[in-house]
Amino acid sequence: MNAQELWEAVKQEFAATVSAKTTNIYKTFIDRLEPIMIKNDKLVLFATNQIILEMIEREYLDILNGILEKKSNSSLSIQLILSLDDLNSEPKEEKKDIYQKNITLIPKYTFDSFVVGNNNVLAHSACVAVANDPAHSYNPLFIYGGVGLGKTHLMHAIGNHVLSQNKDVKILYLSSETFTNELINSIKDDTNEEFRNKYRKDVDILLIDDIQFISEKERTQEEFFHTFNTLHGADKQIIISSDRAPKEIPMLADRLRSRFEMGLIVDIQPPDYETRIAILRKKAQEEKHHVPDLVFEYIAKNIKSNIRELEGALTRIFAYSDLTKREITPELSQEALKNIFQSKQHVEITPTFIKEKVAESFSIQVDDFSSKGRKREIAYPRQIAMYLCRELTGLSLPKIGTEFGGRDHTTVMHACDKITSDIKIDEKTKELIENLKKDIQNA
Repeated sequence: MNAQELWEAVKQEFAATVSAKTTNIYKTFIDRLEPIMIKNDKLVLFATNQIILEMIEREYLDILNGILEKKSNSSLSIQLILSLDDLNSEPKEEKKDIYQKNITLIPKYTFDSFVVGNNNVLAHSACVAVANDPAHSYNPLFIYGGVGLGKTHLMHAIGNHVLSQNKDVKILYLSSETFTNELINSIKDDTNEEFRNKYRKDVDILLIDDIQFISEKERTQEEFFHTFNTLHGADKQIIISSDRAPKEIPMLADRLRSRFEMGLIVDIQPPDYETRIAILRKKAQEEKHHVPDLVFEYIAKNIKSNIRELEGALTRIFAYSDLTKREITPELSQEALKNIFQSKQHVEITPTFIKEKVAESFSIQVDDFSSKGRKREIAYPRQIAMYLCRELTGLSLPKIGTEFGGRDHTTVMHACDKITSDIKIDEKTKELIENLKKDIQNA
C-alpha cells in the first residue's frame, strides 16, 4: 500500500474502534492529517497547525502507531510534520537517501482550494497558465509576497495540477534552505555528481520556495545559477517564491537576479477584508462546520495580513467548540481567541513609528531622516531605520525610500546591506539592532 491507502486504512480502524466521546476528536484532529509519503520506516503526515500536532502526539500517537503496525505488517511508525523542511532534519542512514526523488507535494493545496481576491488574482492566473502549459507560458515564474499569503499553496497547486494531467512528470519541490543543506552534504560526502544529477537531469518542474535565503551564500548562488541555466536551457519549468522582489534581495549576484527577472514576476498582497471573510467561509465549508457570520467578521477584523493566522484562529475555534461540546457562537469565539488577540494589541509598526524609536535612541529629530545631511550622526541612524523598515514592515524598497525624503531604492538597498554586514562583524551593532527590534515590536 502507498501512503494514502495505508493512512486511509489506519483512519478507518481508528474511527471504528473509538468511543462516541472521541468522534469529535477524530473529526477535528485525526481526519485533518494529510499523508505525504513513506520514508525511512516512517509514515509522514502533514499537520495543518501546532495545535493538531501537539494533541495527536500527546493523546493518540501510540494508538495510531499500534494500528499502523498491524495494517502494514511492519515496524512503520508515524512522523508528524508542520513543514516539508522538517523531513530534512532527519539523520540519513545511507548517503543515497539524500538523493531520493520524492514528490513532496501537499495534496490539499490545489487551485480549487485557493481563494482568489484582488490581492492575488494576477499571481493565481499566472500559476494556472504555467500549470496548463509548463515551460511555455512564463519561465521562470517568480512569486513574491509576505509570510502566510499563499505563495506555497500556489506552488503546490501547480505541481498537483500537472500531476493530475500526467503522472510521469518529474516534479521537485523544496526550500532554498534544503538546496543549501544538500549542497553542503554533497561537498562533505564528495557526491557532487549525484547532487547535480538530482537538480539538473531528473527534473521537469522545479519549485523552489523562499529563495531569499540564498542571499550572501556565494557557493549556493553559484550552484543554483548553473542549475537554473541547465534547466531553463532544456525547456524545464522553474517556479520561484520569495518574500520580496528580485531587485530587493540583498547581496544577490547580479547575474542570478537577471535570471529571476527574465520571466514573469507577480506579487501577492495581504488579503482585503472581503477576501479574508471568503477564506474563512471556505475553510468552514471544507471542515463542515456551521459558523455564524459574526464569528468570521470578528476574526477578519483582528487578523489582517496572514492567511495562516486566519485559518489557525478558525481551527482553534473548531477545537474549542468540539472539546467543550458547545455550539460555535461569537461568545465562544471570543473565549477561544482571547489570549491570541490580547497578545496582538500592540502599536501598529509603521515607518513613522520606527523612525520615532530610532530617533529617540540616537537623540536626533525625526525630520533628520528626510534631510540631505550625510554626517555619520545622521546617516547611520537613517540606515538603521531603513533596515528596520525592511525587516519589520514588509514595504518595498521604493516605498521605504519615499518615507526617507524620496530616496531611491538603491539607497535603501545599500543601507540594508551595510547594516546586515555590520551586524555580522560588530557585536555592539548586533545588540543595538536586537534591542531596537524588541522595543518596536513590544510597544
